[in-house]
Amino acid sequence: MLMSYLAVFLILLLPSSSSASTLFENKFKECFINQLDGISESIEKIIFTTSSSLYTPVLESLEQNPRWLNSSRNPLLILTPFHESEIQAGIRCSKELGLQLKVRSGGHDYEGLSYLSKTPFVMVDLINIRSIQVNLADETAWVQAGASLGELYYKISKESKVHGFPAGTCPSIGIGGHISGGGQGTMMRKHGLAADHVVDAYLIDANGKIHDRKSMGEDVFWAIRGGCATSYGVILAWKIRLVRVPALVTVFNVERTLEEGANNLIHRWQHIAPELHEDLFIRVVAQNSGDKSKTFKAVFNSVFLGGIDRLMPLMNESFSELGLQAKDCIEMNWIQSVMFIAGYNKDDPLELLLDRTTTFKSSFKAKSDYVKEPIPESGLEGAWKMVAEEDTLAMLILEPYAHVYSK
Repeated sequence: MLMSYLAVFLILLLPSSSSASTLFENKFKECFINQLDGISESIEKIIFTTSSSLYTPVLESLEQNPRWLNSSRNPLLILTPFHESEIQAGIRCSKELGLQLKVRSGGHDYEGLSYLSKTPFVMVDLINIRSIQVNLADETAWVQAGASLGELYYKISKESKVHGFPAGTCPSIGIGGHISGGGQGTMMRKHGLAADHVVDAYLIDANGKIHDRKSMGEDVFWAIRGGCATSYGVILAWKIRLVRVPALVTVFNVERTLEEGANNLIHRWQHIAPELHEDLFIRVVAQNSGDKSKTFKAVFNSVFLGGIDRLMPLMNESFSELGLQAKDCIEMNWIQSVMFIAGYNKDDPLELLLDRTTTFKSSFKAKSDYVKEPIPESGLEGAWKMVAEEDTLAMLILEPYAHVYSK
């Protein structure tokens, strides 16, 4: 049976919560130092307890959702290792003291899984484990788990004009968690998910032992690429396969209000988006104004792997209802399209991709789901009414996958 899949994300802002205190600090530090022959950095640069003046700045440095801060369920201490041996020591000491261990590689973490627990835990923040080595000879790269998507995209663009990587749209997302959850992005209809392009990985298990693909086994290697790697250990690095990108890509943002037929367009989009040419990605960001005006708009946000001359015939044939015109489109190279989809301008400096600070920080709730059948127009109308009536920012982000076959 042939089915079309669309990913739908609901985001609703909520009020914030509280922070926590720490236990076992001295025991953990003593254990940690004993596990190592020597520490390359001062212990104060690696372990941050709740009594440290830097604990809160470190905890807040990468978070996107302040809802998870100021909670009694935050980590007892934060570990920011510089070397794999310090991760190994953190794993062994947490195990010895009966503490949970949670990993943060970026900070988006919509549900706060790295930030909260009902049982005492240690957060391992991989901010210092972030090297990237690109090998154009075999079109691969080794990326440490603490690197961000923006850092990876930037590094690839400096090494090659014809290579890219199919991953997410937010530059501040950490590689470790992104790939271990699958990793969708604007090139997924042509190249699949980020996890589909992992060819090897380094994983530190619960005993502190480091594994590559061969020693962890194919079952675990399969599981960590989409099944949450922290269920099996701490990802140290991914080896990824790069993809070829054209010299020219085209982007557009087309806004439509309900009065301009947004509901009918979104209903039509559901039917055609998974069937479009694999080079063409169009998602919909449907949102209110974030205030009490009760207004609503839908933005058709697109990246096409080719020029305007190829794009326009495809759009006129498949989605003429949108009324796209050549003047709505901008041609650029692939790395500029990464900037565009992240909300930057075409000619902004690429170094902005290196900024790990999330541009949007406000307490929110997000929910993801998969839609196998198009939502009827009446259902869409009800959704937009709910979105528009919110006094704070609320949105639906609809992502087109492609046809898959099921027996």
